[in-house]
Amino acid sequence: MKRVKIGVIGLGWFGETHCETLSQIPEIELAALCTRTETRLEEMGRRHGVDALYTDYTEMLDNAEIDAVSVVTMWDQHTEPTLAALEAGKHVFLEKPMAHTVADCRKIVDAAAKANGHLMVGHICRFNPRYAAAKREIAAGNIGKILCMSSRRNIPAAWTPEILNKIGPIIGDAIHDTDLMLWFTGARVVSTYAQTVDLRGLRHPDIGQTMYRFDNGATATLETVWCMPEKTPFDIDERMSVIGSEGLIHVQDTFPNIGICTKDGFRSPDTTYWPELHGRLSGALREEFRYFAQCCQTDTPPAIITPTESLAAVEAALAAEESAATGQVVYL
Repeated sequence: MKRVKIGVIGLGWFGETHCETLSQIPEIELAALCTRTETRLEEMGRRHGVDALYTDYTEMLDNAEIDAVSVVTMWDQHTEPTLAALEAGKHVFLEKPMAHTVADCRKIVDAAAKANGHLMVGHICRFNPRYAAAKREIAAGNIGKILCMSSRRNIPAAWTPEILNKIGPIIGDAIHDTDLMLWFTGARVVSTYAQTVDLRGLRHPDIGQTMYRFDNGATATLETVWCMPEKTPFDIDERMSVIGSEGLIHVQDTFPNIGICTKDGFRSPDTTYWPELHGRLSGALREEFRYFAQCCQTDTPPAIITPTESLAAVEAALAAEESAATGQVVYL
């Protein structure tokens, strides 16, 4: 089957991770790169052996050889390249969050419904085998009716000073758990109350704590701390509990899947999302891209995550940020 030729728009640290992963997948050819920073563009082109280099994404979209694009710009710059790519007939892989406003998300959803190409938003946790196993158990009815859920997604402070000047912990990270909870329940969020804590005086607060009520009566609490001590020996403290009327599910990821102690201290590297396996990036991100490529190859709309589902996660998370800003419960 013909390989999918993909261009990457946005070459920040996660755009770089996209490139490294895409270039190692048999179904995909990393065929073009785009960023406004010419030195970065040339560096990434040399590293990945890509000759089609662009500082303007519209020129990339004019390239008839490109089947699909991966949009990895900052979240408040997602809308225009995504709309342009769909208009150009390309398949689009769009990193989460879909966009920075609900109105822009709706524009993207509407454009995707009319486009020849397919849109998939990168909610990577749906490709984490632990959450996928939880979904299977819930769908089989093995824990009965979901009553309540709780999640923790905390990362060290060393990761976040630059990030917190661009996006906050609720929409930046709790959106993962928001999406998972929507997926597990098949319900929608009807109200939210959230609080934040500011430690370092950056553009966005360091901590977000969110509560949801779903239209099926279930409740949820979500903790997102972006200022764990800088010497925390693991990249992420990620957990979720789902309590049902007839059982429960507990997911704990990353720490302490593997612990390594050397003269430099103790650490616990990622084993799930984009770990290195025998010299190449593996894990959930690779599986996510392989699924997207297969959808492109077979002209099949992605079903594991739909544009409408991605919009619902953004809507709930932005409502939580509004609650944190106003101190009031927000009803959706």
